[in-house]
Amino acid sequence: MGVRITDTTLRDGHQSLWATRMATKDMIPILEKLDSVGYHSLEVWGGATFDVCLRYLDEDPWERLRTIKKYVKRTPLQMLLRGQSLVGYQHYPDDVVAAFIGRAVSNGIDIIRIFDALNDLRNMEFPIKVAKKEGAHVQGAVVYTISPVHTIEHFLDVAQNLEEMGVDSICIKDMAGLLAPPVAYELVKLFKENLKVPVQLHSHYIGGLALGSYLEAVRAGVDVVDTASCPLAFGASQPPVETVVRALAGTPYDTGLDLELLFEIAEYFDELRRKLGYERGVTRITDMAVFQHQVPGGMISNLVNQLKEQKAAHRINEVLKEIPRVRAELGYPPLVTPTSQIVGTQAVLNVLLGERYKVVPEEVKNYVRGFYGRPPAPLDEEIKRKIIGDEEPITGRPADYLSPRLEEARQEIGDLAESEEDIISYALFPQVARKFLEDRRAGRLNPGRREEKKEVKAGVRKEVEGGEVKGEVNLKDIVELIKALEETGVTELNLESEGVKVSIRRGSTSAVPSPASGPVQAYEQLVPPPVKEEPSPATEIVEVKAPLVGTFYRAPAPDAPPFVEIGSRVKPGQTLCIIEAMKLMNEITADIHGRVVEILVENGQPVEYGQVLFRLEKE
Repeated sequence: MGVRITDTTLRDGHQSLWATRMATKDMIPILEKLDSVGYHSLEVWGGATFDVCLRYLDEDPWERLRTIKKYVKRTPLQMLLRGQSLVGYQHYPDDVVAAFIGRAVSNGIDIIRIFDALNDLRNMEFPIKVAKKEGAHVQGAVVYTISPVHTIEHFLDVAQNLEEMGVDSICIKDMAGLLAPPVAYELVKLFKENLKVPVQLHSHYIGGLALGSYLEAVRAGVDVVDTASCPLAFGASQPPVETVVRALAGTPYDTGLDLELLFEIAEYFDELRRKLGYERGVTRITDMAVFQHQVPGGMISNLVNQLKEQKAAHRINEVLKEIPRVRAELGYPPLVTPTSQIVGTQAVLNVLLGERYKVVPEEVKNYVRGFYGRPPAPLDEEIKRKIIGDEEPITGRPADYLSPRLEEARQEIGDLAESEEDIISYALFPQVARKFLEDRRAGRLNPGRREEKKEVKAGVRKEVEGGEVKGEVNLKDIVELIKALEETGVTELNLESEGVKVSIRRGSTSAVPSPASGPVQAYEQLVPPPVKEEPSPATEIVEVKAPLVGTFYRAPAPDAPPFVEIGSRVKPGQTLCIIEAMKLMNEITADIHGRVVEILVENGQPVEYGQVLFRLEKE
């Protein structure tokens, strides 16, 4: 029997190249052909797909899975699970893990690839146990990376421990494309000689090594490799299936797959790519530098998008230089979700703010506290003190420190949840899922949407849900647009007319006049101005500004009390709010002793870099 192939197009392919923006409606027309190829499995779920469905595509990820299962009747469906982090960016308690895995299997998942970003087996033990109990094929993944502490003996030790834990197969997960062909041969040969279960190899083309590594792995006896359809291959994605099939044709490793059918499928995805405006995967100079910065494929595309959101795309090279430095200081974690987000976001903040570790996201603090597991190497003591002070990190299994969450989530979300799956979604992503469920209840979803906002300015024509807004925009127009916003999938409209700038968001409105004129007073009657308290005469007012683009939250969770109110007295280091950016929660703290006299942003409102959030009266 020849080498078998897992197709990643519908998960890692578009996650790596299209920021995970392929909608379910784009998948449906090609599913039956994919099913007829004879793949070992189709990777269609997990990773970032869950989060992106809710956050950006107005889709229910559970419904996506059920839809795919309806069309794919012969090929096993596979998902990627981040160990105790499931499909999120933090660890979840065991009750949430058990519920999620159970529903994933009952909704159609056959194979679950489970990994831990730190190769900390304690974070994989419970998910593996649950997945086996639910009847899934459980694949344990060994995360491959390069560092002073990651040796070939370490990788074998992890694989052997996973086999003892009962996994059905082992995957070598080379998320950054760092696995060189000679090492691929050596590692696969070592695994095949010492393990009884099948061995699979997953790599990214980002540095150009993956195809050679696959061929050497095949020679060493690998059982399965991961590929993507050509239009979603190369670059930050996997090697193309068409090339691998052709390279092995007529050899003892022949895959037996039909190239003609594979090219029919490729033509569909290429047409879709052109329609949606995405580029082909290519290897750029920054990609080749992966051997220095070690940033994996999926992280590269997200990093570029995040920097664009922060209006700092031109600083990508600075960030890529900062990432290895942060990684070393944090004990050489492999750069795979969630640790790739932890290291990457901290590096972005260090560069953008001009001061290293000035803002430290809660997830970075929790990593240093040990709540993600045991770092591969000791942390830099000076950086550790800067992040958590004299606090001592935990030493046990991180999930043992977490309280059960599922029933609490059930009570919090109430009748917005129409199924057990909705409750699980809320337990994983409280703010994002609540907004999705509220929009679904109000009929505001626009499945497959890819744009976060559309702008409308006086004298400028822009398309809004198939219509147009043009010419001068008066108060009547604003009122009508507010009504229209509730009926569309547009999340934000920006208007500028007669000296008035207005930002209208679904469920939240604000007006910023400059300078004052007639329409401003009328608009302020419609939307009350932000609450403020007059400062004392002759006092110094300090403005707290947003250090990055993101979403403003006054509280850590939707139903939690806010951090500060008007009149609250604060001290240096005290948390004022959270800005969610780059998938992490970033605490914004006070630099002075003072009193809050004005809060200028509404809960859940997008904020721009440099936007004033609070005004504090210095004491």
